[in-house]
Amino acid sequence: MRAVVQRVDGARVEVAGETVGEIVGEGLCVLVGVTHEDTREKAAQLARKLWSVRILQGEKSCSDNGAPLLVISQFTLYGDARKGRRPTWNAAAPGPVAEPLVDEVVTQLRALGAHVETGRFGAEMKVSLTNDGPFTVLVEV
Repeated sequence: MRAVVQRVDGARVEVAGETVGEIVGEGLCVLVGVTHEDTREKAAQLARKLWSVRILQGEKSCSDNGAPLLVISQFTLYGDARKGRRPTWNAAAPGPVAEPLVDEVVTQLRALGAHVETGRFGAEMKVSLTNDGPFTVLVEV
């Protein structure tokens, strides 16, 4: 699993003009990509990492101060644009594999005590955020 994690001061995701997930104030906006070999165990490992990674102000984590997370499925994180002009998506897991694993990340985060908002799997989404720092890291498990 691969995640692009951004420290934000607010973020939201809209589908067809409707806000489907939003966090206010300090938190993390997390784009999650799934590949073919990923498992529920990797989803749990990613959730633990997201909950405890110390990238908020003052080197704090979401678990330290109860900051919320906005988790959005992003199959394009496994796009490969090294050859030609059009990326390939061969490394991205198909929806029936990826959706339950993204849901598992969210479930595991909530089990850890996190407030989690989400996008809508497979939808055309508009993501808005204020990147705080800017601060963006790539997390792979």
